Amino acid sequence: MPESTRLKAPVVLPCDAACSVLRDAVVDFDQTGRIVHCGPIADAPPPPAGARVRELTGILLPGLVNTHAHTPMMPLRGLGGDLPLMRWLAEAIWPAEGRMVERDSYDGMLLGSVEMLRAGVTTSVEMFFHGEQMAQAVLDTGGRVLLTPGIINAPGLERLGSWQELTGHTTRWIDADGLRFGAGDRIELGYGPHSAYTLTPEIIAEVAQLARDRDALLHIHVAEGLQEDVAVRAEHGSVPKLLEKIGALGGRVLAAHAVHLSDEDLAIFTRHDVAVAHCPNSNAKLASGTARLLDMRAHGLRIGLGTDGPASNDDLDIWDEARLAVLFARLDADAADALTAPQALLMATREGANAINRTDLGALEPGRWADVVHVDVDSPAFPRGTDAPDVQLLSNLVWSSAASQVTDVWVAGDHVVSGHEPTRVDRGKAQAEVRRIAERISG
Repeated sequence: MPESTRLKAPVVLPCDAACSVLRDAVVDFDQTGRIVHCGPIADAPPPPAGARVRELTGILLPGLVNTHAHTPMMPLRGLGGDLPLMRWLAEAIWPAEGRMVERDSYDGMLLGSVEMLRAGVTTSVEMFFHGEQMAQAVLDTGGRVLLTPGIINAPGLERLGSWQELTGHTTRWIDADGLRFGAGDRIELGYGPHSAYTLTPEIIAEVAQLARDRDALLHIHVAEGLQEDVAVRAEHGSVPKLLEKIGALGGRVLAAHAVHLSDEDLAIFTRHDVAVAHCPNSNAKLASGTARLLDMRAHGLRIGLGTDGPASNDDLDIWDEARLAVLFARLDADAADALTAPQALLMATREGANAINRTDLGALEPGRWADVVHVDVDSPAFPRGTDAPDVQLLSNLVWSSAASQVTDVWVAGDHVVSGHEPTRVDRGKAQAEVRRIAERISG
């Protein structure tokens, strides 16, 4: 259970719209796990009654948001590592997923949640199977998840059930437990229709209507690779055109990848306020292409960063995504200032939360959940420590820092990582369980 706490540090990054750098500042949160104050210590009110006061070195910032992942794929890391997207799916991933059992989704999600928390990633948007197992794993680690159980028709995955069964299960779950549940609203539910190349337009339209009726997130792969959408483009022009035509847009829609979009597609997304999960590492590894990040930003689209699954990246580190997003954007524009370190940090935090319609996450502001990350600056990554000017400090954090510098993490006020290790689960045991799954699948 969270306790009233004041965290004090030389630097606090609230990740407000201006990406302010607060010096000698505090973050206060109460017993409900909500932030009640964030600001310089000189202007701070007395700490909450009975609050525990912790003085930290380094930097405090909000938890990072991973807007697209398939985390239970942890045992599949390295499979088909040199294949393009469609062959990777058909030859390596779908057959292996077909050999995974229900318990595997728990063990994969448990270890993946630990990996993300240790990197300062407190929230992930997940599309996979056996949702109850995934939800329990996140509750056990103390992380946070927006869970969109997968709905798919693909070779080797028939045993998971028909699309009607998969969809019906999610609908009944939402209707029974609501969109959000668990301590600190740790679990949110949505719908995960896989893509326009694994589902018919009629199926996607029906699932989209169910999501709109419940104000649930619709999380779908869009235009990830050129080869996946050949038939859709031939008949409808593009996936966004198809989604608009069938009325699948207009609710809470998150398009994963969105690599191959035309100007007309961008206009469609803008018209319907579609958010995008930008996954530069996975797209590069699978040679899927490079999303038009700067053009999407120019259209005012809500954009977050995603890792994709641990088999296609091959890690769950949003710091890596932020760096590569900036690098690709600068190459695309032939301009070193096309995207800055502060903008990258906001994409990983505040803007990622906005992309999934979660204004209660992604920033250290009163009323938001106390998802807080502590970054140690006792490292060559920070040659001047916290004494560096603001611009250099943010540059060190984004360009030079790594997940290994994250030492402590709080989620909804609960201390879930301490000294770089999870406080609620045994990391060694979790790793051993995933190793056994990997050996069984490969055998």
